[in-house]
Amino acid sequence: MQLDVDIRSKSFENVAGKRHDVLDGITFTLNAGEVGVVFGPSGCGKSTLLKILAGLDHDYQGQVARPPGARLGIVFQEPRLLPWRSVEENVRLVAPHIEDIRLSTLFEVLELSAHRNHFPGELSLGLARRVALARAFAVEPDFLILDEPLASLDNALAGRLRDQIATLVASRQMMTLLVTHDLDDAVRLGDRLFFLSARPGRILHVETIATPRAKRSEPEIDEIKMRLSQLDLANM
Repeated sequence: MQLDVDIRSKSFENVAGKRHDVLDGITFTLNAGEVGVVFGPSGCGKSTLLKILAGLDHDYQGQVARPPGARLGIVFQEPRLLPWRSVEENVRLVAPHIEDIRLSTLFEVLELSAHRNHFPGELSLGLARRVALARAFAVEPDFLILDEPLASLDNALAGRLRDQIATLVASRQMMTLLVTHDLDDAVRLGDRLFFLSARPGRILHVETIATPRAKRSEPEIDEIKMRLSQLDLANM
C-alpha cells in the first residue's frame, strides 16, 4: 500500500482577484508502516497540503494517488467533537460497529477510560485531542493524517500524548503523515522528514532516519536534531 503525491502547484485568488501561490512542487511517496513528517514555517501551506491529501481540496495542479478503498483517519488541530455527545458517542459515531473490547483498549492506551461518559465541554484540550485520536484510530485507518496534534500543550502533556501516538501508530501497518513545527516531535515520531520552504511551499530537503522509531536512543535523537537544526534551508 502506497501513497503517491505529485502536486505541481496550488494557488487561490483573494477577493480582489489577486493570485496567491501556496504550493509549488510537492512530490513524495509514503508506504504502509511509514511515518512521514511535514516540517516547515507557519503559512508555508502545510494545512493546505493535508486538505489535498485528505481529498477535501481538488483545486490544484498535479495528482494524488491513494490506494483504492483505503480508510482515512484525520486528527485536526482543533478536536472538532460534537458537544452534545459523550466521549464514547463521539467515537462510536464514526465506528458504530467497533467491538467493546477494542474500544476499551483504545481508551486505556489514551487514558480515556474514566472520561468515556463525559462531554467535550468537560474536557481539557489535551483530553479532547485524545478523543480525536481515538476517533481516528477507531476506523482502523490505512492512511492517518495528524495536523499538529501536540500544539499548545505543555511539555509534560505533549510528551505523554506523543508516546501514546507512537504506541498506536506502531500497532497498525498504515501510512501516517504528521504535520508539526517541533523538531523534537518530528525526529521522535517520523521515519522521513519533509522540510518545506516558505510560501509557496516546496520540498527543500528530505531526511530519512534509518533507525526504527522504537530503537532510537536519546544521544542519537539529539545528534539528528543538532544536524538538522544546522541545515541552511534558506539557500537550498
